[in-house]
Amino acid sequence: MDIEKKIKSVVKLTFKQKFWKLVKWSSVLFFAMLAFRIFYGYVATDTSYTNEYSTDFFSSVDNLRKNYASENKIKNHDVDQQASFSASQKYEKTATVKAKSSQFESDEISIKKTTKDFEGVIQYEQNLGNKGSREIHLLIGIAPTKFDTFYLKIQRIGLVKSTEITKIDKTNEYRQLNAKRASLEKTLNSLNELKSRAGAIADYVSLHDKILEIETQLQALGVELGNFDTENEFCTIKFSLYEGATGQKISFLQRFKIALEWTIKYYAILIFTLLGLLSGVFILLLILDKLNAIQTVANKLRD
Repeated sequence: MDIEKKIKSVVKLTFKQKFWKLVKWSSVLFFAMLAFRIFYGYVATDTSYTNEYSTDFFSSVDNLRKNYASENKIKNHDVDQQASFSASQKYEKTATVKAKSSQFESDEISIKKTTKDFEGVIQYEQNLGNKGSREIHLLIGIAPTKFDTFYLKIQRIGLVKSTEITKIDKTNEYRQLNAKRASLEKTLNSLNELKSRAGAIADYVSLHDKILEIETQLQALGVELGNFDTENEFCTIKFSLYEGATGQKISFLQRFKIALEWTIKYYAILIFTLLGLLSGVFILLLILDKLNAIQTVANKLRD
């Protein structure tokens, strides 16, 4: 009797250990799924937050004004022009700001007033949509010395959804344009000298057309180089304001509630799926065992 009691107590203890071990690992799985869902809630919110304003309105607009600025400019105006070309570093600096506003009209007035206060220039403006879903897109030229302050200032307008700053060196392009202009001017001077010489009418007409073509190229170059003029130096702000509710921040309790509901649902699905698989495997093993037993009996009868 004592041996039987000991065996029962050992079996009972083993069952308790296995049961609590199963409960422990089940709890670990549940809380791991819950933690994953809470973390995913934050990540998914950030991803949708970014993707909602990933498109750039200005990328589809042609012929936008290009703004350039200079660094390390030579202050001695007596130095030769070519030296100033090589010493002056030109760059294009652009900031893109996208914001959402529930007070669209007042924020529109605010951005224009701020631009005026900073002596900026609205070089492009596009208004889209009906009331309730309006958009305004502004291309603003700001003096390089005021760029950083202005950039921080406009981020207080509406609820900022996306910001980006890019800076591209344009020194080489500036030098190439000046070199091209110098070459064209030299060619034009040579052609003008040829005009004073006698020749056939056909040659004179051809020479006149060539001179006209070079003068046209020089005018186009003058426009491009005008963007680099130190008197018109600007950095660019691309500001897009979208009308709509700015949304409320989701509290942790709300996130926890959503995560808990999701975890209970999919934890139950997982458990029932595992039970179904185990039941299927158990039934399959029983069938195989029965078939083996039948085969054994048949072999004995055959012998």
